[in-house]
Amino acid sequence: MPLLVEGRRGRLPQSAGDLVRAHPLLEERARLLRGQSVQQVGPQGLLYVQQRELAVTSPKDGSISILGSDDATTCHIVVLRHTGNGATCLTHCDGTDTKAEVPLIMNSIKSFSDHTQCGRLEVHLVGGFSDDRQLSQKLTHQLLSEFDRQEDDIHLVTLCVTELNDREENENHFPVIYGIAVNIKTSEIYRASFQDRGPEEELRAARALTGGPMISIYDAETEQLRIGPYSWMPFPHVDFWLQQDDKQILENLSTSPLAEPPHFVKHIRSTLMFLKKYPSPANTLFLGNKALLYKKNEDGLWEKISSPGS
Repeated sequence: MPLLVEGRRGRLPQSAGDLVRAHPLLEERARLLRGQSVQQVGPQGLLYVQQRELAVTSPKDGSISILGSDDATTCHIVVLRHTGNGATCLTHCDGTDTKAEVPLIMNSIKSFSDHTQCGRLEVHLVGGFSDDRQLSQKLTHQLLSEFDRQEDDIHLVTLCVTELNDREENENHFPVIYGIAVNIKTSEIYRASFQDRGPEEELRAARALTGGPMISIYDAETEQLRIGPYSWMPFPHVDFWLQQDDKQILENLSTSPLAEPPHFVKHIRSTLMFLKKYPSPANTLFLGNKALLYKKNEDGLWEKISSPGS
């Protein structure tokens, strides 16, 4: 059983709460993370990861210094890092296919050729809350079980999920932490929110809303963000959904209507508008079936570069 806590193997308990109660260091780390104030992260040097996306890089990267994601309600943000070469992967998991996603996360770190050097694999899991449908609880259990199933030793360093990331207000439950960032150079993980979720925020959100699988979006070797080419089926009843009021959208298109951040409905509406405008992206957004490529400019901001071979 390769998931190690405080250097020891043990049987995985039923809940995250039971696990941290048995390991005071884990509990203390979650408490410290919850107690932090939220830092506003600017776009310079940032690679923002959306739902069902994965990004991996290392301290050698000259363009990216921060990986981050937010708006996690029942979702979990996972950071896997190799302490030897500093290779760091951040992903935003929603429980769609955890069994397939954890090996993707593992392989993304192993793709850095010098992964055999000294050091260890450390994992950090953050997000979710005590939601009515127990979606967070299920996702926590899936992630812990899948990491435990991997061949490599993986050290669980941060566990701030589900009941450990829960606050109650007027008998309603909410997550404490919605977003985190990781500094690739220093390995620091901290509470964060982001104004800039680009590039191509709507296009990437549309892919997730139409059920696209977990994908890697960044090539650390070329330091390029690679989007697409994607394809999706026209979104069913898109006009009907666009006519609904905010309450209907919230209740039907969210896993946790009461706990969503204030911009959730606006975000869903703009994604639906995008899907209405581009019912089949292959012919319109990805001309010649080529990916959209972005690279950071000298100011640390994303800039579109021409597609390969064009």
